[in-house]
Amino acid sequence: MKARVKRHRQRGFGDVLEIKFGPVRSRGGRVLLLGHLDTVWPMGTLAKMPWREAEGKLWGPGVVDMKAGVVMALEAVAAAQTLGLERPVTLLLVSEEEVGSPVSRAITERVAAECAAVFVLEPAQELRHPSGQRTPAGDPVYAYKTARKGVGHFELRVEGVGAHAGVDFEAGHSAVREMARLVERVSGFTDLGRGLTVNVGVIAGGTRSNVVAAACVAEVDVRIAKAADAARVERMFRGLKVTDKGCGLTVSGGINRPPMERKVGTVRLFRLAKKLAAEMGLVLEEASTGGGSDGNFTAGMGVATLDGMGAVGGGAHAAHEHVVVKHLVERTALIVGMLVRV
Repeated sequence: MKARVKRHRQRGFGDVLEIKFGPVRSRGGRVLLLGHLDTVWPMGTLAKMPWREAEGKLWGPGVVDMKAGVVMALEAVAAAQTLGLERPVTLLLVSEEEVGSPVSRAITERVAAECAAVFVLEPAQELRHPSGQRTPAGDPVYAYKTARKGVGHFELRVEGVGAHAGVDFEAGHSAVREMARLVERVSGFTDLGRGLTVNVGVIAGGTRSNVVAAACVAEVDVRIAKAADAARVERMFRGLKVTDKGCGLTVSGGINRPPMERKVGTVRLFRLAKKLAAEMGLVLEEASTGGGSDGNFTAGMGVATLDGMGAVGGGAHAAHEHVVVKHLVERTALIVGMLVRV
């Protein structure tokens, strides 16, 4: 394959690769294939969790999220070029998606602004129907993702006044106790009807049981289904106050990924994919998920974005991470069809 490669060099993270295929311009606009090279696994994991093939699956760290998706993208472009693809395609591979894309977001948004459609090579989503619905071949039904929740991270830091819990209890102002009140308050921000969830996942504070805690920190995960809720959530967190006036509170963080809402452009892409899948004898459905991806950024810009176009598998971020081999060719062929027909 002939391609023009631009390496966006980074210091704190791996380099970001922007790979352009096909003509510089076309009447239909450029298509962006969006993926990431990083995984959640630390260096040295392969020694304990080596790549292997068994039971019709490929096993190993990052195989489904999303090494296989990267390979599928490359194979799809090669096949599409063989078929005479005239539409220009950009493959953008970022290096720090798993930690929030702090350096690549601006690159992704700049590249996406030049594109008519974005295909995200994150893993497919298995649909778990209450009725146990399966494909004619007896396989589970796998979906493309047409909606994702937005993601936020907040940190609450309480500064109290330390004191001896037995000798000088009344002189202390417990940061841990104050944080307990705040945990209940922010947990009450959850509104399941709006798709808004708030989870206090980590708390650290105090030194010993016989010391009134002088400091406490909590890390909070927030998910939103609607872009309009981003500002509302920010206001609620910034408006937090302490009950114990002897304590101080600092709130940092915010919403770092807008939600990928199910909009007209994305629905149009999915309907085309579903039609192509049917022509191939495949069952394809759509789904929404609470997890975020870099597709959140492109969808938030208003660019038609279809997600979950990568490998079928399971165990992402877990020791049993795997790809189901038999679905690789058909899922890649579907990407080829989308590149040719979109």
